[in-house]
Amino acid sequence: MELNYEKDNKERVPLEHYLEEFGKIDPKEAAERCGVVFDEKERLFHIRLMGYSYLVSFPDFVVKKEHEEEEGAFLLLTSVPAKIIVLRFLIQGQLVKGSGRFLTYREVPWGEVYFRQFEGRCLTRLKFSFGFKLEAFARAMDQLGAKKVSMGDVAYEFEFINGLYVRFILWAGDEEFPPSSQILFADNFPYAYQAEDLAVVGDISITTLKSLN
Repeated sequence: MELNYEKDNKERVPLEHYLEEFGKIDPKEAAERCGVVFDEKERLFHIRLMGYSYLVSFPDFVVKKEHEEEEGAFLLLTSVPAKIIVLRFLIQGQLVKGSGRFLTYREVPWGEVYFRQFEGRCLTRLKFSFGFKLEAFARAMDQLGAKKVSMGDVAYEFEFINGLYVRFILWAGDEEFPPSSQILFADNFPYAYQAEDLAVVGDISITTLKSLN
C-alpha cells in the first residue's frame, strides 16, 4: 500500500505501524475474534463501516468496495483515521454479544479521563453540525440505513463496524437555546476498542454524515 501523507506524521507513523502489525495476524483467528468473514481463497476480509461494505485484502490491506457500482460516503477508501480504526479492530479487537444496553462515553473504561477531548471532538461537533439541521441529519441517517429511536428531538442507531452499534441523539437549537447532543455506545464496544478510539469512532461517523449533505 502506497502512503501519500508525509506531511502528517501524526497519521502516517501510526498507520505504518498498524499496517506492519496487521501483516502478522492470523487472519482466520482475527475473523473469528471480530465476527467478520474472511475469504481464505481470495485472502479478503468482508468489512462493514458506516453502512458500506468493503473488501480488505490480507496481508497488504488494499481496500475496495464490495459492490463497485454502489454510491455513497466510502471513507475507508481514503481516510487514514478510518483505515487505522479498522486495522485496530482486526489486530486486537473482539466482538462479543452485547446486552442491548448503551453507554455514555463517561461510562466506558477510562472515559472519564478522556471526556473533555471526546466532548470537543465529537459532542460539540455533532451538535453544531446538525443541531440546527435536524432534517439534514435525518436524511443522512436514512441514507445509511440507520434505525430511528425515540430519544431527544431526533435520534438514530447505526452500525459503526461489524456488530458494533452507536446512537446519535440531538436536541434542536433555537434563537434562545443552543443545540445539544449525546452519543451512546453499545455495551460491547469496550471489548473492541479503548476509550481513546471512541473519539475516532465519533469523528468518522460525523464526517460520514456531513459528506452525505
